[in-house]
Amino acid sequence: MKILVIDVGGTHVKVHRPGHKEPVKIPSGPTMTAKEMVADVKKVAAEWKYFAVSIGYPGSVVHGRPVSEPYNLGRGWVGFDFARAFGHRVKVVNDAAMQALGSYKGGRMLFLGLGTGLGSAVIVDGVLEPMELAHLPYRKGRTFEDYIGLAGLKRLGKKKWRHYVADVVKRLKVALQVDYVVLGGGNVRLLKALPAKTRLGDNSDAFLGGSRLWKKRSRFVRCRFGDATSSHPKGRLRRAR
Repeated sequence: MKILVIDVGGTHVKVHRPGHKEPVKIPSGPTMTAKEMVADVKKVAAEWKYFAVSIGYPGSVVHGRPVSEPYNLGRGWVGFDFARAFGHRVKVVNDAAMQALGSYKGGRMLFLGLGTGLGSAVIVDGVLEPMELAHLPYRKGRTFEDYIGLAGLKRLGKKKWRHYVADVVKRLKVALQVDYVVLGGGNVRLLKALPAKTRLGDNSDAFLGGSRLWKKRSRFVRCRFGDATSSHPKGRLRRAR
């Protein structure tokens, strides 16, 4: 099944073409609306053949629908009918959850996305659970995201930022009782060393995760995709089984 996978970010929208490793990047930014994103993607993918769409969304998603507007993009995402706009079935999940699904190799895993913000998800024995750890209190009245997101990197500098990344990973690993941690996102390239039982994600993880959302016979069939539902262009909703 050829899946069009879209990873929506605050700087670029990455569009993964079926059968190709490298994504096509579309500039995004603080004015991009959902309607503009779809129009840009359809223009890029006009000659591509695909039968369904997976969207990694930079915000909270419940039952396959964004429930809050993205922090680094324009408005109009909540309530937007992606299936009707694309003319295909669509599954929308949090972007960190989609990357987590692509990087999962069994057991209990915590995924942390070190980008503009801090994305997070946990997978336990094949069950995906998107998380919102970014805004939990951490130090001196600030949150985890304030320290290891992009704002923290700019405020603290690379050396101190690396220290807090290691500390946050250690704390969350113990608190959530996971076997290992995967670090993804654009800022992982700035890390010099990794905490114990931690590995880096790969750029292709989002594509693999978006594809796995649609695989009916994989081990993820039993996943309780907490926020992964598919919208049919005619308006019907079908939960992944």
